Amino acid sequence: MFARMTRELEQADVILCPSTFVRDSMLLNGLPAEKLFINPFGVDTSLFTKREKAPAVPTFISVGTICLRKGHHYLFRAFELLKKQVPNARLICVGEYKEDFQKEKPRWQGTFEHHVSLDRIELAALLKQCTAFVLPSVEEGFARVFMEAMAAGLPVIGTYESGAPTLVNEGVEGFIVPARRPESIAAAMLKLANDVQLAQTMGQAAYARGAEKNTWQDYGDRLMRKYEECKG
Repeated sequence: MFARMTRELEQADVILCPSTFVRDSMLLNGLPAEKLFINPFGVDTSLFTKREKAPAVPTFISVGTICLRKGHHYLFRAFELLKKQVPNARLICVGEYKEDFQKEKPRWQGTFEHHVSLDRIELAALLKQCTAFVLPSVEEGFARVFMEAMAAGLPVIGTYESGAPTLVNEGVEGFIVPARRPESIAAAMLKLANDVQLAQTMGQAAYARGAEKNTWQDYGDRLMRKYEECKG
């Protein structure tokens, strides 16, 4: 199967990459840069809308299957460090546990607020009640929820491996933290927890970068323009 996929990639005129991480992974595997087209996912801006302001109580949210690949064991250690300095801080996680997290699960149960699943309307409402979105993945193509969080006006704390740098500039729309470093994740969370105005300013920047001119229609328009270039 790998050989067939390699042949298909070699034959393709354009390879769609939702993030810089995916693009860089393709480059490392020997694919030519001119074939690689970065087109981050769009977002339903009729559903995911901007919050009015950052909450007074620092509230962080992470959405996705709770597993090793998404770095939840590093997130929970980071939140443990944060609570020592900001006792009233909250962490909300939305997603089911994956089997690979069973050894970690007993240690962290009860230390964060957990929703196994939410529908899109519930998630859109919850995002607007939060300070920032956090996803410290060690491997990720590009999480669609990044766009949803940014559309809600939330700053993003993410890793290079999560695809976050595709739309997040360090210190502007959020913070880019090294993977597998709870101390760095906690430091970024602390900055936003201690400064409501910073969380609001970064959230405004995140909305401008992640939601404005980035609907699913915009995604499709970018794609069609690229196809037209290839035809020409």
